[in-house]
Amino acid sequence: MKSNGKIGSVFYISVVVVALFVLWGFFFPDHLERISEQALTFTTQSFGWFYVLATFIFLGFALYLAFGPYGRIKLGLDDDEPEYSYLSWLAMLFSAGMGIGLVFWGVAEPVLHYLAPPSSDVPAGSTAAASMALRYSFFHWGLHPWAIYTIVGLSIAYFQFRKRETGIISSTFRPLVGDRVDGALGKSIDTFAAIATAFGVATSLGLGALQISGGLNHLFGIPNNVATQLTIIGVVTIIYMISAMTGLNKGILYLSNLNIAVAGGLLLFVFFLGPTQFMVEAFTTTIGSYIGNIIPMSFRMTPFTGGDWIGTWTLFYWAWWIAWAPFVGAFIARVSKGRSVKEFVLGVLFVPTLLGCIWFAVFGGTALNFELNNIFPIADAVEADETLALFVTLEQLPIGWIIGVVAVILIVTFFVTSADSATFVLGMLTSNGTHNPANSIKLIWGVLQSSIAGALLLSGGLNGLQTASIVAALPFAIIMLFMTVSINKALRAEITEERRREKRRIKKLEQLVQEEIVNRSENE
Repeated sequence: MKSNGKIGSVFYISVVVVALFVLWGFFFPDHLERISEQALTFTTQSFGWFYVLATFIFLGFALYLAFGPYGRIKLGLDDDEPEYSYLSWLAMLFSAGMGIGLVFWGVAEPVLHYLAPPSSDVPAGSTAAASMALRYSFFHWGLHPWAIYTIVGLSIAYFQFRKRETGIISSTFRPLVGDRVDGALGKSIDTFAAIATAFGVATSLGLGALQISGGLNHLFGIPNNVATQLTIIGVVTIIYMISAMTGLNKGILYLSNLNIAVAGGLLLFVFFLGPTQFMVEAFTTTIGSYIGNIIPMSFRMTPFTGGDWIGTWTLFYWAWWIAWAPFVGAFIARVSKGRSVKEFVLGVLFVPTLLGCIWFAVFGGTALNFELNNIFPIADAVEADETLALFVTLEQLPIGWIIGVVAVILIVTFFVTSADSATFVLGMLTSNGTHNPANSIKLIWGVLQSSIAGALLLSGGLNGLQTASIVAALPFAIIMLFMTVSINKALRAEITEERRREKRRIKKLEQLVQEEIVNRSENE
């Protein structure tokens, strides 16, 4: 495997670009906010259709990988076995993939869709709005994002473990451009990937800081302002840098398993002490509606009616997932050696999707039940401050205050795991794919990604975080489309060569049989 951990231009260029952005945000936050808004408007209006089409292509290709002719190919040598148990594998990819986002949006998103439905034909605050709200939450956190992660993760894992390439994005393009991946073209691809990763992760870290700050204010009366949010980012940065220094098989593995245990406990608590029957029925109904409407939802734009709902929600999510894809894909690839293509795709695509839908049915379903049955005005609380959505909902349940404290701890651990994993992956991407990036590299990236989150909070809060994801994801979305072509070409070539070998083997056997028949005839 061609990985020597050498630090080159990818590291220096991406660090300089990110550092300049951080300085811009800290010293000229108003200017950054104004330019970001202009960039966001241009991107969503000019390339919204591109995000919609590209994301559906990724989903279609992921399904083809799972059920097409490539499923039995192993991500590694034929005798390689998985390095991690199935449960630990899922825990790590789920924690790195979207754990912190689920905690933030699990209540807030369904309630906000309930207040402002995706379709203008559906009255706000109606039962139809509640049903559509849950369906679009499933849609935004379901198959499409995990298909994006599947494409990048599978491509890196295949070339890294099967073809013995380095674990960087550019190595997946060798079937298309040959040795040019080792030159300026490859370095450009890796630089875009590193920058997109830094901004995508910073968005999640900012969301985590916003929610932790809101929770601390709600539970303990600590002021919920930018100063508190920056302090939270600083403290958590120290924690996750300590974890990052311990390596993949200690800090990240232990924290991922802890995340799943705490998240599972919180989920079961709300499930059994909340409106259980409503959640089960809401999940059953919504999963059917989601599957039945996935095609029209996938291509939905509003050229005739106007409106900014698609840009605010769907396009933001698609861009966010694409910006996260280099990080999550590289991380999933790193922990997936020895699994088959089919096992990889089914595990990455369907299991986290199911878990995400269950999460929204439990937390979002509970909040909508409270609202629809006039148990508590959750919608008013969420509209006033969406960072408090989870805590206000938990407060209506027995020992809700204590569970709220547990939720804060969960957000912190997800925060740490996401940042820890991202620091590790950014170190890999900018150190020629080494499996053990230098601590100094991880330290630099750890500080920078937290600094981006701080700069974005100063220059626009949640809107600034969303803007960064949508704009940063555009070049990497183009890279991903070419990546699908490249991995398909490589897999098809392997299958073709395998069939040729099989034909040669059969032909040789036939020749041996024919020779044996001739020999027997002569002997007789």
